[in-house]
Formats: sequence, C-alpha cells, structure tokens
Amino acid sequence: MTALTGAAPAAELARAKVNLALHITGQRTDGYHLLESLVVFPQIGDRLSIEASETLELSTEGPFAHDLEGASEDNLVLKAAALFAEEARTGPLKLKMTLSKRLPVASGIGGGSSDAATALRLLEDHTGICLDDDRLQEIALKLGADVPVCLSIQPQLMRGIGGEVSHAPQMPKCGMVLVNPRFGVSTPEVFRALQNRKNASLPPLPDNFETLSELTDLLRLCRNDLQMPAIETCPEIGEILETLGAEDGIDFARMSGSGATVFGLCEAGREMELERSLRMRHPDWWIASGRLA
Repeated sequence: MTALTGAAPAAELARAKVNLALHITGQRTDGYHLLESLVVFPQIGDRLSIEASETLELSTEGPFAHDLEGASEDNLVLKAAALFAEEARTGPLKLKMTLSKRLPVASGIGGGSSDAATALRLLEDHTGICLDDDRLQEIALKLGADVPVCLSIQPQLMRGIGGEVSHAPQMPKCGMVLVNPRFGVSTPEVFRALQNRKNASLPPLPDNFETLSELTDLLRLCRNDLQMPAIETCPEIGEILETLGAEDGIDFARMSGSGATVFGLCEAGREMELERSLRMRHPDWWIASGRLA
C-alpha cells in the first residue's frame, strides 16, 4: 500500500524534546554513555506535513532549513519513511513531505529526532498501517538513540543509552520559554569535557506533579551533568542561564541535552509575555515559548 490517493495534506507539530533533568550514570565499554533523563515536549517545534505525490520527496523551509547539512536523502525524515515502508511492506511510498525547520539545529532539544518520530506517526495515519509498539520502537532506535522517546509527546523517562523509555509523572499546567544563543555546540566535545561519567541516578519521582512548585522543587534535586562542560565550550549558555535565573516570572532554568538551548519554566499564561520581553532585550538570541500541557 502506498499513500492514500486524494487524501488531504496532514500536518503535525514535531515538538522539541526538552531534558528537564539529565543524569549521566555510567559508560559502556563501547563508548556509549548511560543516562537517566526526565523528558517533556512543549508546544514548540518544527512542522511536518505529508500529502500524496508522484514520487517520494522532501522539501525543507523555515528559518533553520539552511542549517540542515548533507544531501536531502540523508535527512532523518526520509530515512524514517524508508524504514517504515520496508517494515510495513507498503511498496514505494509516493508522498511529498514538507519540513518547516523552526528549531535550531544541533541545539540539545532533539529537533531531528522529533522530526523522524513525527514522520512515523504521520505515515501510520496516512497509510492506515499501524505497526505494533515493539516494531515501531525498533525502527525508531535504528534512526537514533533519541528517536524512541519522541514517539510519544507525553512526559517520558529515558534510561540506558536512550532506548529504554517509560512513562513519567504527569506535568502541571505551566509554560516554557526556550532560549538558544544561535551557536552550535559539539556533543562529542561536551562529553570529552565531562569529568565524572558515573553520577547518581534520578531521585524517586511522584505519580504526578500537581503544581509548578512541586515540579521545580524536584528539579532542584536533579542535574544536567552536561551543563557545566557545555558552558566551558560555549560560555553564552552561562549568560542565558544567568539571565533567565534573574528574570521575574521564570521559576526555574536549566540547559537541555548537551546544549546550547536553555529552558525556563513559568506559570501557565506568562510564557508569551516573557518571550516578548526577552526578545526585546536580546534580539540576537533565538527565543520561543509554549505550554507543557
């Protein structure tokens, strides 16, 4: 089965993957680092659409499309389509896929991984073929360690090298602001700067967080073990953390992933106001906001 002829274009927000906490707990003999991470997906992201076409093609647009490196066939969205077609036995897919790249590339918020996971969800809807969870997870892991966690937009816990995914506590209603200095950070370089690779695990988590203060109290017991190494690589991250930490209305700030994006948590309804204020004072930064709900 290929695409549904005459079907209307379908589109979805490929949400940013934000690590509220990221603990590096060890390293395997093959070099892969072990981690534990609490991950959420705010209403901020790229946009991916698909529609019937004569061939399989991908077009890119948006403010960060020019930062996508390599040939288009190397894009994770097309790789996801190829693996889906192989696993679902659809035959050649005839689709036009359009990726509006709104998230900075290589910024610690899983843009490419989320794009790939969103492609898999859209392909299931568009073809009417739903793979079982194990097969879908297997495809996702082939695409990258961060792709499995992006298959669901619900809060998730990541363990191992990233492929061990489970449900996380329900988040409170709150807003989030993302800030990036528009500088890329090399993940290998950040890991090389990491001095301690065997750190404590996440603390016990509740079933849900009723309020933002309950969430931030827990996060203060957690860490991002890559934050200090990333600041050594990109001092602008420290500047952003200092700015958000002093911002009236931001309840908690931390770097996501290996950087260089920093998130700030706020009461629901304040995120757009904070985004506008920060934009006025820091026009060189990339800033976006959205809800966690």
